[in-house]
Amino acid sequence: MAAQLPYATMQEIFRRFHAAEPEPKGELEHLNAFTLLVAVALSAQATDAGVNRATRGLFAVADTPQKMLELGEEGLIAHIRTIGLYRNKARHVMRLSRILVEEYGGEVPSSRAALMTLPGVGRKTANVVLNMWWHHPAQAVDTHVFRVGNRTGIAPGRDPLAVERAIEDNVPAEYQRHAHHWLILHGRYICTARKPRCADCLIRDLCAWEEKTA
Repeated sequence: MAAQLPYATMQEIFRRFHAAEPEPKGELEHLNAFTLLVAVALSAQATDAGVNRATRGLFAVADTPQKMLELGEEGLIAHIRTIGLYRNKARHVMRLSRILVEEYGGEVPSSRAALMTLPGVGRKTANVVLNMWWHHPAQAVDTHVFRVGNRTGIAPGRDPLAVERAIEDNVPAEYQRHAHHWLILHGRYICTARKPRCADCLIRDLCAWEEKTA
């Protein structure tokens, strides 16, 4: 784990990320807060591309909690069978849909605590929804963010919560809203787990990792 980079370095890193991609977007397709919540819940241990293929047809017929309940668990499974752990995820989606209808008037709540009471919704999922739908500067730490944060020194931490706190504490405020998106995309396409593309990295000269590839 690299040491935390100094403020001036962090400022330059995120200035470059912003210059290269001013408005980074999450890659999960969605229509509203509910479909975003479902898509993120389905994406655990699955690729965004795979989730998108499954949910295009699903969201065409079930884009609200009530419609999801009317579709039923078996109807949902028919759409998401290609996604890993689909039976367990289907149960979670049906249960959270019922809670949203019965306790939240069919609306997705906009607080982290309320979101995390829903079945299958952990802190990372809640943060993605808060960030992408309500534009709250919540930092969702997935495997890419965890790896990039620790490898580069941008946000070192021994667990996802520590990395989340390191981003919140050390990334300049003007870059907080998009910070986790830049880190996810950087980890997905450049700072990959097995063969990082250091030669193509726009922050290579600022990164603290000592094992850079050619």
